[in-house]
Amino acid sequence: MRKAEIYQQGILAGVLEESDRRHYQFTYVSGYQGEPVSLALPVRTEAYQFDRFPPVFEGLLPEGVQLEALLRIHKVDKSDLFQQLLIVGQDVVGSLTVREVK
Repeated sequence: MRKAEIYQQGILAGVLEESDRRHYQFTYVSGYQGEPVSLALPVRTEAYQFDRFPPVFEGLLPEGVQLEALLRIHKVDKSDLFQQLLIVGQDVVGSLTVREVK
């Protein structure tokens, strides 16, 4: 299982977990009262469940030439969206930051 901390404007908002390449869960940390990570994921105590990589986080990934360079440099499988997010997580567009939980 892989995990990533999701920060909203520098504040830990929640954790994205991958149980396998088809099942994902995003949970806001207890007591979080900041902005939601997305309008599609309002702040709540229950975990969000996904049967594919969450579109909210997929939208943060590079495309085209940038994606091809990332895959080549880091030797990442094109279908491994979670690993791609971990690689680019410190430099995504918008107010989110992603950090791997080891």
